Amino acid sequence: MSHSHWLFIINPVAGNGLAASYATTVQAMIERYQIPAEMILTQRRGHATQLANDYAQQGFNHIVGVGGDGTFSEIIQALVHKPEVTFGAVSAGTGNDFIHILGFSDHFSDKDWEIFFEENTIQMDVGRCNDRYFINGMGLGFDAQVAFENYEAENSRAVKAGSKAKYWKHILKTLVTYKEQDMRVSYPDQARTTKSFLNTIAIGRRLAGGFYLTPNALANDGLLDICMINQLSLSGRIKELLRVIKQAHIEDPVVNYFTTDRIVFEFDHEVPAHLDGEMYFGSRFEVSILPHHLKTIYNPYGNHFFIKN
Repeated sequence: MSHSHWLFIINPVAGNGLAASYATTVQAMIERYQIPAEMILTQRRGHATQLANDYAQQGFNHIVGVGGDGTFSEIIQALVHKPEVTFGAVSAGTGNDFIHILGFSDHFSDKDWEIFFEENTIQMDVGRCNDRYFINGMGLGFDAQVAFENYEAENSRAVKAGSKAKYWKHILKTLVTYKEQDMRVSYPDQARTTKSFLNTIAIGRRLAGGFYLTPNALANDGLLDICMINQLSLSGRIKELLRVIKQAHIEDPVVNYFTTDRIVFEFDHEVPAHLDGEMYFGSRFEVSILPHHLKTIYNPYGNHFFIKN
């Protein structure tokens, strides 16, 4: 590691403040493993992107996010076209979906840190939606509306940062109130107009705080896994949600599950989407895959979501 220069970007509000408490641990690990490193805390939304870009330009070739999926998403926006930089993730958020791609624990143990500093790396795929990137998945429809409800609540002066319990409250409320939107969807050799309850476009398998919507996805196969669930009645929504929880949904007749390297969704008006849990709004979503586009530290001994060499 003598030629390495590491930056740890900590989002102090991630995980309802859990990530801030990791600062002491990160400093201890830097000292234990004798890493030439700096550590900095983000101050606002979008700050992690700026920091990652600035420090990469200064020659830092290992940039690690400490926080939740939103923190990682911000960082990789600056790293996608920097092959000389290695990305690392230390999970300290609420949902902690992305970390399962890499095979590490939701909250790092001493063993996770030991494996992390072995610096096993892999080239993982990156998704692109219009002008933004994602490294786990994006959603349009029901789950995007849930994310929007959660986003609005978190940004309300009267409501503190989110939690899994509050997220489930938004899931149950939206399950009842959500109305499917007319949309046009096209991908190689296919084009149709439809109404869909849920549309997940993923690189990883686990999204929305623990739901395995795309349980067959591999993060280095050069393909997007698509899970589209048809318009449903309330009872059908409940039934399908239970099937998703059991990872038994992909063969259901109301589910269209397939892989592709590109897909386009079009709406007559602006709708919410989420990219790695972060809100994004638009009426046209051009989605594609950038194969093997991010050099990432992973746990080769864990239950990662990569094709094994």
